[in-house]
Amino acid sequence: MRDLKHLNYFEKLLQEANNALIAEAKKDGKVCIAYTCENVPEPLLNLDGAFSIRLTAPNTGSMDIATYYMTNLLCEPSRALLERAIEGGFNFADCVITPDGCTMMNRAVENMELLKTMGKDNPRFFHEYMEIAFKNTESDVQLSVLQCSNHILKPLHEHYGIDVSDGAIRRAVERHNRLCRVIRAIGEFRKGEQPRITGYEFHALCLASYVCPTELIMDRLEETLEELRTREPDTKPWRARVLLVGSEMDDSGFVRLVEECGAFVCCDRFCFGSYPGRVEIELNDGEDALTQVCRHYIQNCQCPRMMNQEKVYGRKQYVADLAKEYGADGIIYEQVKFCDPWAYERTLGSAMLTHDFGYPVLSVDRPYNIASSVGQMRTRVQAFVESIEIKKIQKGGKA
Repeated sequence: MRDLKHLNYFEKLLQEANNALIAEAKKDGKVCIAYTCENVPEPLLNLDGAFSIRLTAPNTGSMDIATYYMTNLLCEPSRALLERAIEGGFNFADCVITPDGCTMMNRAVENMELLKTMGKDNPRFFHEYMEIAFKNTESDVQLSVLQCSNHILKPLHEHYGIDVSDGAIRRAVERHNRLCRVIRAIGEFRKGEQPRITGYEFHALCLASYVCPTELIMDRLEETLEELRTREPDTKPWRARVLLVGSEMDDSGFVRLVEECGAFVCCDRFCFGSYPGRVEIELNDGEDALTQVCRHYIQNCQCPRMMNQEKVYGRKQYVADLAKEYGADGIIYEQVKFCDPWAYERTLGSAMLTHDFGYPVLSVDRPYNIASSVGQMRTRVQAFVESIEIKKIQKGGKA
């Protein structure tokens, strides 16, 4: 297929946490809200006069300093973010909001605060820590409303004068839904035997929507969507179609590696992915917008932090439904090293998707930066692709 017109533009944006669009948005007087977890309601960070940036540490190398503060037993993303913060890589942020989605990420942000890695020249800078739910009951929705009010809306209004009214939240949701519609529409082109976009290309576009001011990339995303409507797909078939499931995935190099092995990543169910992060939020006029936004995040959350039985087993059904919808031949469960919540989820999920739903599953743990372990991972993915081909032949299908 011919190259997408704006792909190189998005790839360049992903090379630096402090990308060019952040400086452009701040020059316009907007407040940059950094956050670290998918459990923070994104529209509340993109109110009028503000924009959100989910923190990443592209091209991570040594994490020695962060390891000194956090030990080498904590997950690599948390150490990579702390290392980058110590290096001064997040000085663009006007505040940091983090939930207790996991203890490791919380500890990373606590160290950022203690070491004063950000906000030295900004007297209005603040850190906020949110408590989030373990279940999806109405009590948990009310907990989320309270936490979002106290740790997002109130400090944003007090420190920066951000409008946090019901009308402002509804406008933010409208902008969020516009982004979701475009990303999901682009993702639809992954369906079918001859997809018009690769999994790597889609991940680059989707990832950019988390780490850039979205209003500054919407035109290019919408133009890419129109480009895909007439893009001629490759006629050469992929050896297999796989659904990629797992923990924090801001390394598009991992998706590229999988596809270089002949496996088309037909769908994504991971942090920084389109499922469930780019699902539209439906609002009505019968209830305040904040409560509805919080309920959406509680009910649609697919994070292993949610521990009631309905969620535990529902997450596997969710993956199976996506695999069926996108025509996946197999599933790759990935977990970044030392991520405790996904270590349990990967073990249970890989077993259930194999025995209860009949999908071939590759279960792997990976480094935060796949460039540090390309050879080993490539061997495992290649073997998995070959096993899928063998199963197809045994069933009388095409390899």
